[in-house]
Amino acid sequence: MVQVCLNGERDATDGARIPLTPDALATAAAEAVAAGATDLHVHPKTPCGRDSLSPGVVTPVLEAIRARVTVPVGITTGAWTEQDPSARVARVHSWTTLPDHASVNWHEPGAEEVAAALLERGVAVEAGIWSGTDALRRFARSPLAAQVLRILAEVTDPNPDTAEETARTLLSELDATGIDRPVLLHGAEGGTWPVLRLARRLGLATRTGLEDTLYLPNGERAESNAELVTEALRTETAGRP
Repeated sequence: MVQVCLNGERDATDGARIPLTPDALATAAAEAVAAGATDLHVHPKTPCGRDSLSPGVVTPVLEAIRARVTVPVGITTGAWTEQDPSARVARVHSWTTLPDHASVNWHEPGAEEVAAALLERGVAVEAGIWSGTDALRRFARSPLAAQVLRILAEVTDPNPDTAEETARTLLSELDATGIDRPVLLHGAEGGTWPVLRLARRLGLATRTGLEDTLYLPNGERAESNAELVTEALRTETAGRP
């Protein structure tokens, strides 16, 4: 599986290529799926470009994307959307249109409560386990661990020379917990492509998109999410043992 992360926390300062509006996200989603993406991760944004969990923001994004594609659509529940965990839980309960899944960063305050609210509403949970945090320790003792859709193993190391080793360490630590859930492994910024190549070699799900990187492996600026997906699938073919 190759998930595409269409925009992330990026905004207009990162360039015109970043899709921000519902229409732009729907177009980017359709292009990425046509290129081979099988799952979507988006950050719904207010007109001023701020990530939001408000139903008035989430619903138009989900409806616009689903009018163009049929693959699962997930959104963020990152703490930056609502600093108060109880406010994030309230937002989840206020949604009038539900995503297929949502990511929960397990190192953030309120992760357990947000995940429980999502599951209660029938929304699958991607457990975000970031390298360099205490997320895995907290997740390993969570009663919800066995209920998540998958583990989103996020390598936050941006150094292309060390990101793969950081990823291997994170995977080893995950394996030691004995938690039997599918893993989606991905990197960010300079670590994006080394980690993606590792995921392909190991046969793991992965992701790419303008949230994770603005650049192709050759250092050129990516023109679109679809271009990144095309390159990821090319890497998948070339990277298998």
